[in-house]
Amino acid sequence: IGAGPGGYVAAIRAAQCGLTVAIVEKQATLGGTCLNWGCIPSKALLDSTEHYHQAQHSFAIHGIKIAGKITADITQMMARKDEVVKSTTQGIEYLMSKNKITVFNGEGAFLDTTTLEISNGKKSQIISAKNFIIATGSSVTPLPTVPVDGERIITSNEAISLREIPKHLVVIGGGVIGVELGSVYARLGSKVTIVEYSERLIPTMDKDLGVTLAKSLKKQLNIDFHFKTKVTGATRKAKKVTVTAENDKGETLSLEADYVLVAIGRKPNTTGLGLDKISITTDERGRIPVNNLFQTKHATIYAIGDVIQGPMLAHKASEEGVACAENIAGKKGHLNYDAIPGVVYTWPEVAAVGKTEEELKKAGIAYKVGKFPFKASGRARAAEESEGFVKVLAAQETDEILGVHMIGPRVADMIAEASLAIEYRASAEDIGMMVHPHPTFTEAFKEAALDACDKRPIHI
Repeated sequence: IGAGPGGYVAAIRAAQCGLTVAIVEKQATLGGTCLNWGCIPSKALLDSTEHYHQAQHSFAIHGIKIAGKITADITQMMARKDEVVKSTTQGIEYLMSKNKITVFNGEGAFLDTTTLEISNGKKSQIISAKNFIIATGSSVTPLPTVPVDGERIITSNEAISLREIPKHLVVIGGGVIGVELGSVYARLGSKVTIVEYSERLIPTMDKDLGVTLAKSLKKQLNIDFHFKTKVTGATRKAKKVTVTAENDKGETLSLEADYVLVAIGRKPNTTGLGLDKISITTDERGRIPVNNLFQTKHATIYAIGDVIQGPMLAHKASEEGVACAENIAGKKGHLNYDAIPGVVYTWPEVAAVGKTEEELKKAGIAYKVGKFPFKASGRARAAEESEGFVKVLAAQETDEILGVHMIGPRVADMIAEASLAIEYRASAEDIGMMVHPHPTFTEAFKEAALDACDKRPIHI
């Protein structure tokens, strides 16, 4: 139930395991939030606007001269984004056909533990199955004090399809969605102000990452920040929105903008599933309790992705889908939650896997820290991308890598090596002994590992 990255991957893997599979999706296209409104369209816009920003600010130092004024064509940017989304979702349709998966368009709700009713507004039909996987994903978390109108007070769903460049965009929430979409419009020339309730950006990640990212975004894009600040309301008058907020000092702030983006997080899509008819109760955050096999209280009904505990990440949902399908097929599905990376696609990029320093301190685990700055990397200097660092956290006694935290160029791709290291319980010395090609950005990981191992990095 649900054709996002969790559902469609689970369906494909189940079909590969020899099961007869159907998938139910209420939206007109497959792919869920990730492919239609989240991961894919936002990355398309991030790439387009990064090219524009580089043409404006970076080409000259590389000896590239452009005659005339550089302008942003937001209509073309949005058209390209739409085409990327279209081709990607059509690819999922092809995969359903290739794997002989029956697709039902409509909203599914349980009648009992073996029966599902599918309604699409025009007709309804009832199907029965031996096993079900709930993979309905998540939706935008509303902020009661800021009512969304979809025009001037918007969510990420509307932010990826604006037809004009905001003069002033106020972003409520400094998490992944807020900093990514804030970066998109700041690169295009919008004044961007981010209001965050906690003390730093991306508060769920390592503290050093959030602090460094804020400094970088302020320097390169002139984004303003209000930390430790709670939004108390927003009123719209014609094309202007006034946001009121209060900081930790008790001071009242008033911010006027032409667009306000509410990006405070996401909530599980568990309503409308008929869970009451099968006696499944969600927790205080609307999530479905499952065991280590992804089974609910009913052994034949499973749940994965954003509707269960854990980070709301597309790749987490996909891997849960694989493991869940394999469990249903009688195989041994495996997923190591400590090895699931998280990425923020700003520039510089941010990526992390494993434990943060805060988590290790709270757990009382003795650890060592190794750090290497990209300014000491020959490859980074050659690319004029020397901002950021790699930080490796290793167990004090065993040298096992417990966490890796990166901010800098191409770290979204670099983090995979760190995930592999944690999956196979590698030591910092193991990474330090590996031959990394030169010159590459990945050498920074090797150097940080050597620093964590016994303070013997070569280039600092």
